[in-house]
Amino acid sequence: METDEPRWLDDEEQQTWLAMVSMLVRFPAALDAQLQRDAGISHFEYQVLAGLSMAPEHTLRMSDLADFAEASLSRLSHTAKRLENKGWLTRTPDPTDGRFTLATLTGAGWEKVTTTAPGHVAEVRRLLIDPLTKTQSKQLREISRRVNDAIGPQPDCPQGRTG
Repeated sequence: METDEPRWLDDEEQQTWLAMVSMLVRFPAALDAQLQRDAGISHFEYQVLAGLSMAPEHTLRMSDLADFAEASLSRLSHTAKRLENKGWLTRTPDPTDGRFTLATLTGAGWEKVTTTAPGHVAEVRRLLIDPLTKTQSKQLREISRRVNDAIGPQPDCPQGRTG
């Protein structure tokens, strides 16, 4: 029986792969460290708050927020409970369809995300934007889109920016 031999990476491809793997591990850790140090929240918690801050009426269905935050509904529910306990969001049944739960950013949550955003954006700029030329930034955007397309459909982002 014949088996197909794997298409092994050549030296240059392996260097690309290892550089990207290193970045995939180190970049989120660096963002998380900055947010923990400066705001006492994780990057995931910030994503949840930021997603709500960009949504109409600062409200999203939990399932849509989970898609935006690239998380399971279970993970989001645990995080939403912590954020709710801090007074930063509320959860209520969706009045148009009781099978869904709405998450809404509170006034205190809005204050938390707006006071946290400048430091987060500065860190994103320091780590990702400033080290690249405009051409490299455009290339990275296109590369990211192509890789995301190869992975599969991606949920739409609420209007605005997260950092």
